[in-house]
Amino acid sequence: MAENSFNVINVRVTFRNIPLHSLTRFSFKDLKAASEAFKKIPGVSECVILQTQSRVEIFTVNQLEIDSPDLRSAEGKGLIINKIKETWQSLTELTQDDIDHFDQILEVYTNNDVYSHLLRLACGLESVIVGHETILEEIKTTIIGAKTANTSGPLLNKLFDTVIMTATRIRNTTQISKHGIAWGDIVVKIAEQNAGLDAKKPILLMGTGEIAAMVAKALNKKSYPFEVCSQTIERATGFSKLLGGKPRTYKDTLKDFGKFDIVFVAGTADYFALTYDNLKIAMESKTKGTMIIDISDPRIVHDSVSGFTGTKLMFRDQITEMEDRNLKAKEEAITATEKIIAKEIAVIAATMKLVGKGPQISDVYANVDEIRKKELEKALELLGETDEKKIQIITNLTTSIVDNILPKPIAAK
Repeated sequence: MAENSFNVINVRVTFRNIPLHSLTRFSFKDLKAASEAFKKIPGVSECVILQTQSRVEIFTVNQLEIDSPDLRSAEGKGLIINKIKETWQSLTELTQDDIDHFDQILEVYTNNDVYSHLLRLACGLESVIVGHETILEEIKTTIIGAKTANTSGPLLNKLFDTVIMTATRIRNTTQISKHGIAWGDIVVKIAEQNAGLDAKKPILLMGTGEIAAMVAKALNKKSYPFEVCSQTIERATGFSKLLGGKPRTYKDTLKDFGKFDIVFVAGTADYFALTYDNLKIAMESKTKGTMIIDISDPRIVHDSVSGFTGTKLMFRDQITEMEDRNLKAKEEAITATEKIIAKEIAVIAATMKLVGKGPQISDVYANVDEIRKKELEKALELLGETDEKKIQIITNLTTSIVDNILPKPIAAK
């Protein structure tokens, strides 16, 4: 039997496993309904689903009985994961190819590995943009939603609350959030400064990968409408469902390329996708200038494209010089963050064990809470405070401090 009376499980599909345009097929339309469906799996008592534009992650708690197989064994893991896969498949629009490759796509972790991943994620180390603050806010929103829907419980509530508090402290200590500058933010700013980018100018985004996603997010933040193209309409449509933009194909784009004033190129190809020859017909009658920013690696816009009248062409290596100035400081912040995380995992694991013991720590909690109440009464008497609102604020503060130090015991069933 496992050391704990429970296993915390994390099963996930992220941008590291599959292209972003395919992630929409793994996403759930109704998170509350999906969480409730996973809770119906035998042994699963809690469920939280973290779903963003770059990941779909399921966190569950599996309560272990005396005769339950250890989830770390091949038998135990196979049973629960197969049930999760079956439920996932029933709630989404997976293709047969997705189902056939499910085992290669899914990442599966338990207990300490889950704690480590969630804390790394909250600190920004597992994001497309290292250090970016958005993921921490998404994690906060996720657990609030799960609590409201009553699909989480004592274990996942404590895990997420502890991770959020710890990650906030780590971010403040290492200042890693300062280095979460996205490629998208940089290139959009360049286009604004050098080409007068605004919501009225026709914008094209070429590509549907991670870098293209950064650009799309930056454009969305500024409310700039854009069109997105890929080799197939399916890829472009899958990307647009997640990140916006009007989908179109690469072939059609070449025909009317001249209508765009700003073009962000963030694709992958083993050939030059844009050349003077394949754009000549579309560009020959254009009178306004065009700015093309190619941040692909390797570049897929040929130098000859700069031959069109009024065309400004900029490549990734030119922009990289701007980013390199902060590279050393960024690496130092990442190293510092990883060192603190390594120490905090043991603390989180110990906290989770206490939560799992439930009624065994009830006396400790009750004693501490009784001390809190007595000390609160003394403090209020010394302060001579009579304002009910202020008293409530102080009461809530002291209660919160106790709850963050000692987990509330789970009521015996």
